[in-house]
Amino acid sequence: MRALAGRAASLLRVVTAGPAPKPPCLPQHRLSDVICRPKNVPNFYSGRYSTLVAPSNEVVIPPELLSSQTVWTPERKIGQYEDLVARITNFHNEDKGYMVLDGDVFDVPIRKDIVHRVVRWQLAKRQQGTHSTKTISEVSGTGRKPYKQKGTGRARHGTLRGPQFRGGATMHGPKPRSHAIKLQKKVRRLGLKVALSARTAEGKLLVYEDLEVPSHKTKNIVNYISQMDGTKKVLLVDGGDIDKKLKLATQNLHYVNVLPSIGLNVYSILQHDTLVMTRDAVNRIVERMHTRINR
Repeated sequence: MRALAGRAASLLRVVTAGPAPKPPCLPQHRLSDVICRPKNVPNFYSGRYSTLVAPSNEVVIPPELLSSQTVWTPERKIGQYEDLVARITNFHNEDKGYMVLDGDVFDVPIRKDIVHRVVRWQLAKRQQGTHSTKTISEVSGTGRKPYKQKGTGRARHGTLRGPQFRGGATMHGPKPRSHAIKLQKKVRRLGLKVALSARTAEGKLLVYEDLEVPSHKTKNIVNYISQMDGTKKVLLVDGGDIDKKLKLATQNLHYVNVLPSIGLNVYSILQHDTLVMTRDAVNRIVERMHTRINR
């Protein structure tokens, strides 16, 4: 009887407790932050790029989100391969709509070991390897024996071009060679995905409509960069060839670098704390990541 009474009391306690309390409100983020894709919105895949299709009676982006007000964003785990919605702006911070970032490129698990391997591969491959020293056959000098073998009381020598003499050869010195190491293409591709996902998770990935500047004056870029909060070094990535005015405006700034999308790499992303990509650059990177690897 006591056991039955205890069980009934526990059930009564569960019934009267009511629903579980809601978790506390999440911290606020600016609208420029990347937000998670709604779960009830279907996907549409076109040209190997994941986009969103709005239902007939709903819209993907509510109208109230198009202003610069502070909004609530759901908490999400990094590396879940979820498609992300990013706000598109320009240098003047004007709203240019929204864009979907493919989850298998911009939301992959963070792998420090993969990034380390790719950076080592990049630095080793770019090393010139033009160092060279002269061996005993390459040093200028006579090949005559300096003095007779015995009877002088001195050490035995057969040449004056040996490494123990001044101006002689260098033994086991460096010769021109390639320092490049092998790394699988899929590992290189994964390293770029991890670097892009890390910048996205930090909120340091900005998507612009274009990188047009009014003139080649450096002061324009200085003003634009000063408006970015917490930015020390910026990497601008465009889809195609770099505009001549943008190249001239940034060439005297050591904290601003410009790259085409074909030249985007892991080491350059790690050297800059903020990554600015155009819509065209994002599309080209996603297409490159989805291209089949030729073995």
